[in-house]
Amino acid sequence: MAPGRGPGNKDLYIHEIDRTPEYVEFIQKLQDFHEKRGTAFEPEPRLPTMHGHVNVDLLKLYKAVIAKGGYDELNRVQKAWGVLAAELGMHHIDNKGIGQLSFQLKQDFYRYLAAFWIQDQYDREPPPKEILEQQSCASKHGPVLTRTAENFKLSSSRSGVETPGRDERPSESTPVSGNRASGRLREAPPQRVPFQPETGPSRQPRQTSQNATPAAATTTHTSHPPHTQPTNHHLPQHHNPNNPLHLIQAQQAALRGASSTFTPTNPDTASRILEPFEPRPPISVPLRPVNTPGNNPVEFAKRQRQLRAAAGISDTQVFLRPAIPGIGFEGPNIYMRCLQALRSGIPAEQSFALNHLVKISFERGDKYKFESFLGLAEGLIEKALEISSLFYGVDWQISYMNDQGSHSGESENSEIAILDGLNGTSDILDRISKVKPKPVLDHMQPAEFSDRLLRITEAVLTIRNMVMLVENSIYMADVYPLKDLLCIILRLPELEMLVEIKHFALDTAEQLTPWLMLDSDDPLYQTLLLQLYSTDRGTILTSLRAISRISMNLEATNKLQNVPAIVLQNIINWLLLNDEELMDACLDFLYQYTAVVANVEFLLKAVNMEHVVPHLVRLLAHGSKRVKEDRVLEPERKAPASEEVATLPPDLQEELTKTDEPQRCFKWLQSLFEEDPESHITQIAIWQAYQSSFGALAGGSRNVLSAADFIRNVSHVFSKARAQIIRSQRSEQSDLFIIEGIRARTMPIDPEKKDEYSPCRWMVAKGPYTKRCNQFFLGGEKMWHHVLAAHLGIAMGEGGKIENKEVNASCDWESCLKYPQPAQMRLSELTRHIKTHFPSPQKRPLSEGSLDSSAKRQRRAYITPAKTMSLAWEQTIVTRDERNPKMEQAAGIPLSAVLVLRNIARNVVKTESEEQLLKKHEMGGEGGGWNEKLFRPVMARLFEVMTENRAMADYITSLLQLVQDDYAPLY
Repeated sequence: MAPGRGPGNKDLYIHEIDRTPEYVEFIQKLQDFHEKRGTAFEPEPRLPTMHGHVNVDLLKLYKAVIAKGGYDELNRVQKAWGVLAAELGMHHIDNKGIGQLSFQLKQDFYRYLAAFWIQDQYDREPPPKEILEQQSCASKHGPVLTRTAENFKLSSSRSGVETPGRDERPSESTPVSGNRASGRLREAPPQRVPFQPETGPSRQPRQTSQNATPAAATTTHTSHPPHTQPTNHHLPQHHNPNNPLHLIQAQQAALRGASSTFTPTNPDTASRILEPFEPRPPISVPLRPVNTPGNNPVEFAKRQRQLRAAAGISDTQVFLRPAIPGIGFEGPNIYMRCLQALRSGIPAEQSFALNHLVKISFERGDKYKFESFLGLAEGLIEKALEISSLFYGVDWQISYMNDQGSHSGESENSEIAILDGLNGTSDILDRISKVKPKPVLDHMQPAEFSDRLLRITEAVLTIRNMVMLVENSIYMADVYPLKDLLCIILRLPELEMLVEIKHFALDTAEQLTPWLMLDSDDPLYQTLLLQLYSTDRGTILTSLRAISRISMNLEATNKLQNVPAIVLQNIINWLLLNDEELMDACLDFLYQYTAVVANVEFLLKAVNMEHVVPHLVRLLAHGSKRVKEDRVLEPERKAPASEEVATLPPDLQEELTKTDEPQRCFKWLQSLFEEDPESHITQIAIWQAYQSSFGALAGGSRNVLSAADFIRNVSHVFSKARAQIIRSQRSEQSDLFIIEGIRARTMPIDPEKKDEYSPCRWMVAKGPYTKRCNQFFLGGEKMWHHVLAAHLGIAMGEGGKIENKEVNASCDWESCLKYPQPAQMRLSELTRHIKTHFPSPQKRPLSEGSLDSSAKRQRRAYITPAKTMSLAWEQTIVTRDERNPKMEQAAGIPLSAVLVLRNIARNVVKTESEEQLLKKHEMGGEGGGWNEKLFRPVMARLFEVMTENRAMADYITSLLQLVQDDYAPLY
């Protein structure tokens, strides 16, 4: 995924799932672990981020948490989960969103990965799900790695103290504001008295304290003990302790809230009328529970027995009220309810039953089995058979008696409508052909007709959904009325309203035929063949699959007899379509069909096999792609660095002699050295090589560089070169002064054109001490002139021509074995041979970019490139072997095509047509049978596929053996 934009318009990595084989294997392990543990598992939980919801890659989360020390270690660090979310590519703008995101990420690990982490990393049995997944991920429960049932109960009991009971709650005078921080329940705040301003004078007269009544004060202290008031700045500041009214109102205000009347706090302005009166003390009323029939039925039952005993009435004479039907019983479950409603015959009840059966068969198809509900299959079939009454006017009835249809007095229509439920109705197709169809409008029906058709369709859909389970398909294969039902439905008129129910019937047949043995006379087999005349793709596809799978799970052979020739021609034509699903179904049919010799005999007469076989060979490369791969035969090699510096070519020596310093030094270094970070050369070696080339110029008119300036110029030419000193480890050895980052070239180059010089390898001395010429020349033409003049002693004529005369000469080029000894030959013959040793002319670069690439290639001249071999082959669809996942096996259309070809090659030689063709060839003087006739034109292509397609090689080999054994004498 491309990086998103975060705050400040910065690129942010957005989390996404990498669906690698490792991820798929990890998710499968988690799913098996949670299924065994009995806990819920979500493979791709969703988290809200600033870029929308993302699916969490549980493998990345698992590895990230392990890298940070584990779940418990991560919980000890504050805001660690938020940092982890950002590292995984989950971002949010505000702190609130980050907090929510980090908590949900922590919760996902806690639910889906914590138990697996304990077992995988520590090889321990994780805590039970009751104290792990079914609890919150809050930190108050402690670490998960050391959590057990005992310490979890202890921590839970301690955490329960945080919420006190009703009797343990603090009084309203106790401050409880700190309880929220500790996670306790909030307490109701204490009632406050509203502020009441002073209405009297601010200064109190001195007589106030002297006019107090001692009797009132004494009464007050004796009647009411002092009451502790909570400190509150809202209470009035001038209370008279001798006035009981002020004390009572203050208490009531503190307990119940603000007072409804205003009482001035200043005693000078207060009324003296109420001072002699004392308030009535509260009256405590004792309460006791009252027994009622609702809260104490045992006591009232005992009293009733005592009353009956006193009246002389026995318990048996008491008449009980009759129970209302249905009360106190749960009734049947939904499965039995639907079964009974289906068989009731009531339209409303059947609609209810079929509606629920469709849902149950679709949602719980893996557990809803016919054998668990006896009569369900028969009820659905009976309901589906009602479809004939809508279109043919016949009401099919199933009889489970052997003498069905033999009763005298029954009409012909009644005999036709009775189906054999024990052995199946063998003449069902004849009976269907005898019934007369009703005139039915395709696009307009009455409401009752539509409702009945809907119920019948739901019954067929329920059967179709249930036979998708293997156990149900095996069970229904022995229910013979179902085969009659399929024949009846598939023989209905061609109306658009019936397309859906016919497809349901074909899907049912596709699931049943692997468990059925159908002969060529079987009504269901003939009905399925009839569907191949259709123009509907879905009908053709499902019918082909149903026919090809006949008795697939049984030991009997699917012979596929009496297939019409027009059906075979249609199948061959469908192979030409660009429809992989239809092609695959046709090839499966042909594979089953050509496995029987009699079918191959009929196929040779029905279709033109000389056109079919080449098309099947073309299908061997269906969906193939060309794969290219370079195999390394020898890895690249790097030549070791040498202290020996090559000599300058003569033309370059002459050119640099005329050049001033430091340009001369620059070009000399560029011509004879190249950069190599892993090599070095000693300073004395490179300085001596430079002196050997230009040391003779020291006393001339041109300036000459000193050794120090020369060493500094090396770093100017090669940016990565630097002078270094290697300190000696021994006292008797001196330090080594080197230049790191360059090495001597094996071949000089032109500093301007970057073209490489070639050495002359003519041997100037033979014997035990051989010596090469070893002069460098730029291009083959200059080397050609050098060899003629210096080694052969032939002078060039005018216009660069030479005389073609007889010479006694040999080719002394190094390692040449053409003319090792002098021999008499024409000069033109010798020169033609010598030119083969010269380098070919170098192509000039077309642009500056090409010049740079050439220069880079020249700078790596010390690398000998690897020897590779390019391989190319065809690769078709393959699958992995379950027993050996590393082995690839052929699959798909190419595999089906080669299996059909192999059946044809194996069985065509056993047919009568083979004998007739051999006799015909004997009379005409030719040889070979059908295999030669069919496969000779495609032999080259078969060999090509065998050599280039590794997965198909074994199958093609077996095919070629069958074909070549038939006409081996011809090759």
